[in-house]
Amino acid sequence: VQLVESGGGSVQAGGSLRLSCAVSRDGHASNCLAWFRQAPGKGREGVSAVEKDGSTAYADSVKGRFSISKDQYKNTLTLEMNNLQPEDTGMYYCASTPLVREKWLRLVEAEYNYWGQGTQVTVS
Repeated sequence: VQLVESGGGSVQAGGSLRLSCAVSRDGHASNCLAWFRQAPGKGREGVSAVEKDGSTAYADSVKGRFSISKDQYKNTLTLEMNNLQPEDTGMYYCASTPLVREKWLRLVEAEYNYWGQGTQVTVS
């Protein structure tokens, strides 16, 4: 599975960004695709995930502001981010897993096998 992120950048607080992840075809066959982020000096945290059946999960900190979607025909995973805040700053990673054992694990880093190289988001 290959994952390549794009779309990061620098924005002012209140602004918006759209992140994209090019997903290889075998990646779309995975059970779950997700976005994680890592702020400087902190661990990687789950932001949002979408399962094969289309069900989604969001971290409490981004609910109502971020939206995840996937397009199997275009082989892309997208994260729409609105009303960005400085605490959203970090490296954003796309991830894939063939299996999520329980729904509550969809935003847990250890459940994911494949990772992209990341794209930086900076909010000031």
